[in-house]
Amino acid sequence: MRKVNIKSALLYYALVLLMGLISLSAFSQQHTMYTQYMFNGLALNPAYAGSHGGMSITALAREQWSGLEGAPSTQTLALHSPIKNKKISLGLLMLRDQIGVSKEHAIYGSYAYRIAMEKGTLSMGLQAGFTSFREDLNELQLLHRPAADFQDIRSSFLPNFGAGIFYSSERFYAGFSVPRMLQNSIDKDNPISTAKEARHYFLTGGYMLYLSRDLKLKPNFLLKVVEGAPIQFDLNANLLIKDLIWFGLSHRFGADWNALLELQITKRIRFGYAYDFASSTDLSQVHSGSHEFMLNYVFLKPEQKMKSPRFF
Repeated sequence: MRKVNIKSALLYYALVLLMGLISLSAFSQQHTMYTQYMFNGLALNPAYAGSHGGMSITALAREQWSGLEGAPSTQTLALHSPIKNKKISLGLLMLRDQIGVSKEHAIYGSYAYRIAMEKGTLSMGLQAGFTSFREDLNELQLLHRPAADFQDIRSSFLPNFGAGIFYSSERFYAGFSVPRMLQNSIDKDNPISTAKEARHYFLTGGYMLYLSRDLKLKPNFLLKVVEGAPIQFDLNANLLIKDLIWFGLSHRFGADWNALLELQITKRIRFGYAYDFASSTDLSQVHSGSHEFMLNYVFLKPEQKMKSPRFF
C-alpha cells in the first residue's frame, strides 16, 4: 500500500475546495463581459434581434488577462434576422466561457416583436435556453499532490429565460434587459455551496452626433447591476471617419481603460478589435491586458436596401 503524505493531502483538498468556490462564484456573479457591447447587442438583449434589417451573424472571441494561466476565455456566436413581415424577428445566441477549470456553455433562442414608431422602432424581446456548467478539479496542477488519485467533476444543467426592450432611431438607441431571470443553484449536490446564477440588469444607450460631413461621434454607455455585487458603469465614445473607420475609447469605472477599432470592410462585413489595458491593480503585474475580436456579416437580398454603416 502506498503511503499518503497527510499534510500534502490536506493542503491539496483545501486548495481544490478553494479553487472550486472561487470559480463557481465567478460564474454566478458575473455575466460574460464585452467591450464591444455596442456592436454585439444580442449578447445582452433579446429585443436587439432583427435590428440589422436582414440576417446577421456576429462572431466574437475575447481573451481576458493575456499571459495569465487560467484567465477567462470567451467565444460567442449570435445570429438574428427579421422574418417575412419584419415585425417579428428571431435570434440564436451560443456561448462558451472558461475560467480556470470551470467551463460554461449556453444556447439561447430569442423572439422579438418590432413596432414601427414615428421616428424609430420599438422592440420587445424574450429569450429562453439553457446553460451547462462543468468543473473538472482534476485539471488543477499542484506541487504537492496526494498519492491517491482525487476525482471530482461537477456539472449542472440550468434552463433559464430572460426579457428585454430596445428602441432605436437613426441617431439614438436605448435598451433595458434581464437576460437570465431565474436564480438557479449551480452546485445542487454540494450542501455547503451557495453559488447561483445571479440576476443581471443591463441598461444601454447611445447617440450619434454629426460633427461634419466626414466625421461622426457616437457616445455609448452600459450600466450593469448585479444583485450582491458593485454597480458597473462603462462609458464609451466612438469617432466614425468617412463612414468606414471607427476609433473608440472606453472606461470601465473602477477597472480598465479600453481602445476600440472597427472597420466597415464592405457594406456587409464589419471587423472589430478591442484592447483592454491592464488596470492599476496588483493584477496588472501578472497580465498584459485583454484582447477582443469581432466579425459581423449581414445577408441581404439584392432588392433590399443596405444601410451603411450600421450605427447601432
